[in-house]
Amino acid sequence: MVVAFCVNGDEQGEWTVLSVSGELDLVTSPALRQRVHDAVADGRHSLVLDLSEVFFCDSSGVGVLIAARRLIRSCQGSLRLILPARGAVEGSHVNRVLGALGVRRLFDVYTDLDEAVAEEAGPLSA
Repeated sequence: MVVAFCVNGDEQGEWTVLSVSGELDLVTSPALRQRVHDAVADGRHSLVLDLSEVFFCDSSGVGVLIAARRLIRSCQGSLRLILPARGAVEGSHVNRVLGALGVRRLFDVYTDLDEAVAEEAGPLSA
């Protein structure tokens, strides 16, 4: 079974939302890196990465997430990740990978888009 990797962009108020689906790995991670760089180059420094439809993430995918965080922070921007709530079956792989590597605490994580783009939103605890 082949599942296509896809990154779709949208605007939600001040936030640029990149919805990612498929596998985030060595082959596909450069596409996400480019989309993040393009958003920042366009002056959009409030970024939400919706990873709820990503069912596999390897170290290169994690590297892209960490690089995105570093880039956004260098612009005094904000990066938020959307990951399914604990216990959710689909998409929970990214949450587990970030936790296992000890880097989940670096990110502001939300369970859905409405939460992530809310003015007074507070991230889930690591």
